[in-house]
Amino acid sequence: MKKNKAVIVFLLRFFVSYFVLSGLYQWYLKTDQQKGEIYSCSSITQLVAKQTVSTANLIGYNFKSKQHPSELSIKLFTNNNYTARVVEGCNSLSIIILFWAFIISFKGSFKNTLIFGIIGMLSIYLLNIFRIVLLTVALDTYPHYSDFLHQIVFPSIIYGFTFILWVIWVRYFALKETKIDE
Repeated sequence: MKKNKAVIVFLLRFFVSYFVLSGLYQWYLKTDQQKGEIYSCSSITQLVAKQTVSTANLIGYNFKSKQHPSELSIKLFTNNNYTARVVEGCNSLSIIILFWAFIISFKGSFKNTLIFGIIGMLSIYLLNIFRIVLLTVALDTYPHYSDFLHQIVFPSIIYGFTFILWVIWVRYFALKETKIDE
């Protein structure tokens, strides 16, 4: 039983932290976004779209955004052509919640957990902005590869990066359990 204790504690920490953070996020979405006669995405999704447009324009592309009139998404335009949309799942909060649940589960000191969590969260968020810019440019340039780009290439970037952060956390920052004498 002692051998399984670490696994059980890990799973318990993971699921409790994941469900608490996900529940808070769902509550936030319910209170912040609006659908019906008027559609309005959550503030964070609007911010991600705005920062995507600013980033793209800063590096020389002509991006614009506009709230979709009949769904919870922000339309992205390149050179006045509707190219992509930012939906709730594109704002990186779901993966940030998963990231936090994992590092909370592999216990580290409070200071290390907080610092690594904040740095990881900001890194994921910023990578996500660049990922959306690149995806939108790629969709504009190679529309016939849209399924491959959207479903395989660009999710692999953000999930792969998050996995690398997890490996760094476990390898360098998580507290190592002392071996139990048998």
